[in-house]
This record gives sequence, structure tokens and C-alpha cells, in this order.
Amino acid sequence: MAVEKRLAFSIVQFLRDQTHRGALNSDEQESLEVAIQCLETTFKISASEGHLAGPQPLREMFISSLLKNDNITVPETCPSLEDVERAEQLKNEGNNHMKEENYRCAVECYTKAIELDLRNAVYYCNRAAAHSKLGNYTEATGDCDRAIGIDPSYSKAYGRLGLALTATNKYPEAITYFKKALVLDPDNDTYKSNLKIAEQKQKEATSPVTAGLGFDMASLINNPAFISMVSMSPNKYVMSGMMSNAVGGPAAGVGGLSDISSLIEAGQQFAQQIQQQNPELIEQLRNHIRSRSFSGSTEEHA
Repeated sequence: MAVEKRLAFSIVQFLRDQTHRGALNSDEQESLEVAIQCLETTFKISASEGHLAGPQPLREMFISSLLKNDNITVPETCPSLEDVERAEQLKNEGNNHMKEENYRCAVECYTKAIELDLRNAVYYCNRAAAHSKLGNYTEATGDCDRAIGIDPSYSKAYGRLGLALTATNKYPEAITYFKKALVLDPDNDTYKSNLKIAEQKQKEATSPVTAGLGFDMASLINNPAFISMVSMSPNKYVMSGMMSNAVGGPAAGVGGLSDISSLIEAGQQFAQQIQQQNPELIEQLRNHIRSRSFSGSTEEHA
């Protein structure tokens, strides 16, 4: 019963904290007070039994459990004051390189800072951002994991990990980490935006209509839904010529598409037809265009 009493005591502490925040109306306040009395009576506990308190408030324990990462350990050794100061200077140099888009130099600076101070999550997280800019998403993911292991409440590390995972088409994992970032920073619009993008990409990846649909014209015209629309077109010979030109066919296409103005006109006519017959395909193509880039590309570094 000792464990249950301690858990009940932590719950009562949490409920009492809520009553002191002043954000509840009178009915909600009364409901919590009744709940507190019921728990104290059932588990035979009182506010004076401080020895029942857990090592952390219940809310902090809950967050730590949500964000737990067992694979990373924090170094036990502490750097000297001189190393800490030099590491901070190197971090600032790295931030300046990021602003100037010298990403390789930024990686070098952050790496030197990490060598001097292995316990600073910011250095790993900033290096992850630089690696992502270089397309080194495996390295970025590892640095984010290390930053989270050092500081499980570091929301930016979860957000950057979500970006790296999205860039490698690991959408379910990315969604998980964007949600964790929002647990820690629920008002962050960048995390909200990137979560929506990852969710949309996950939806598109599992959609039978958009499976295999890429961002270039060649992928588009090989899409079954698009080909089906062409086959139903009364101007399918004109459409065939437009498709041939789109993928690098001869300049003088089939059906008299001998100049760019004819191509544009045919494309406009066909787009109108698709809009009438399959508006869902048009909307999905628009979503692809909207989600090409992520929010936070100009984010500042700590």
C-alpha cells in the first residue's frame, strides 16, 4: 500500500497546484476540492505527510516519462571553466557561419565546442541543424538524440529531429517527435506547422492516388490517375503531344504543339477538365507544392 499512498499523495499535490493557479471557475474549483478530499479519505493521507512526496512533482515525472530516451547517457565529467568559455565562443562562431550559410565551417565549430563540453545539449542540436543543411540527415538524427539524452526537456532538439526524419520520409517517427516538441512548447507555431506537413506527407504516402507521385512533371504524367484522365480526354492527341514535350520530346510535338503558347493553352484546357472530373487530384497536387519546404528554415540558433 506504500506505493499507492505515495502515488495518491502526488496526485493530490498536482490537484492542489491546479486549484492555486486561479484558472478555474467556482464549479471546477469545488470539483477538485471534492476529489482531493475523496483521495485523502480513501488512501488515508494528509498534506502534512511530506515524506510521501515523490522525487519530482507529478507533472515533471509525466513529461520525463513521455520524453524518455534510454539509449543516451550523459557524461559524468564536468569541463573546466576555461573549456566552457572556449566552447561557448566556438558555438557563437558556428552560429555566425550558419547565418552566412557556411555550413561545413559551422559543423567544425560545433564539433570543437562539443569536444570541450560534452554535456551541453545546445552544441549537439546546433550541429544537427548544420548537418541537415548539408543533407547529412543520419548525423543530424544522431546529434538530436544526443541532445535529448542530455536534456529531455529541450523542445528544439525534438523539433529538429522531426525535420531530419521528415526529410528521410520517416513520417510516423517525425510526427511523434513534433508532438513531443509541442508537449514542451505547445504555443510554438513552427512545430505546429511542421507537424501538419509531416501528417500531410504521411497521408499522401499511403494514398493510392498519390503513391509514387513526385514533384517533377515526369512523375506526374506517369501517375495512373493522370494517365486515366488523359485517356478520357476528347483531345487526347493534343494531351499526348503536351506530355511528350514535358518529358523532353521533340519541340514540334504531336497534334500541332509547335510553340510554347500552344503548349500553355493545351495545358490550361486540360487543367480545367481535370478540375471538373477529378478535383481531388488537383487538391493533392496543390498540397504537394505547399509542402515542399518546412517552416523554421530561418530559425535562430541558441
